[in-house]
Amino acid sequence: MKFALSLGQLNPTAWTAVTEEADRLGYDSVWIPEHLVLPVDMGGSPHAGQDHPPIPPELPVFDALMFLAFLAARTDRIRFGTQVFNIGLRHPFVTARAAATLDHVSDGRLDFGIGASWLRAEWDAVGLDFDSRGARVDEAIDVCRRLWSEPVVEHHGRFFDFDPVMFEPKPVQRPGPPLHIGGDGSAALRRAATVGDGWIPMNHTLKEIPSAVATIAELRERAGRQGRTEVTLGAQIGSQADIDRHAEAGVDRVFVKPWRRTSDAIESLRSFASEFIGSRPLLK
Repeated sequence: MKFALSLGQLNPTAWTAVTEEADRLGYDSVWIPEHLVLPVDMGGSPHAGQDHPPIPPELPVFDALMFLAFLAARTDRIRFGTQVFNIGLRHPFVTARAAATLDHVSDGRLDFGIGASWLRAEWDAVGLDFDSRGARVDEAIDVCRRLWSEPVVEHHGRFFDFDPVMFEPKPVQRPGPPLHIGGDGSAALRRAATVGDGWIPMNHTLKEIPSAVATIAELRERAGRQGRTEVTLGAQIGSQADIDRHAEAGVDRVFVKPWRRTSDAIESLRSFASEFIGSRPLLK
């Protein structure tokens, strides 16, 4: 089982120290949530059964890929993820360039979590159509993957149109950084199977994971892809039995939150690592 940290559950003032300590202790990865802008008036929620946004518009939001690049320079082995990047809100040239840059400065440690987004007001603020976001996301993913892997790319699509371009340097990870698809609907499962290396559900319970994993596996096989799609899920881990239950359900990585408050995060990381990762920190 891989253990990851969602930095969005901490005060940003602690992100650097927590990441450095997590790197030393052997945690798998740290992930940063992402929004381009938070409108004052917004509604809806990514969480099933909730009507109100889980975040206020005054929430401090950082450029996720830029902040992760900063953290990459201060660490040696821990991986970096976006949870998740709203890929449809940018032109794929911008997305592909930023992700490839982070992949280079981190020496291939990027896990690129992407999604179709849930916040209609954010799409309205950018001047894009929320209702067609799924098709735009699919096209943006296709363009990014081609930019990362093909020597010359020409594209004439519904949302993006350009004559032949070249894109260098390619990412360190070939044919591109692993794509982790966020979301719970059928479109998210399809993307996780057909283009994803991982899947990050938000509203699936542990009991629902095996059925979804089976669906993704079937769709992946139909698409002619070998291997499996990795699953990352938020979880409360308090015993080896908890780990075993998640592993048996098909979960490969869990977001853990050992701390109760930001002030005790470092000590809580150490205690959790001592019990579930190993008592000896990794040598740099």
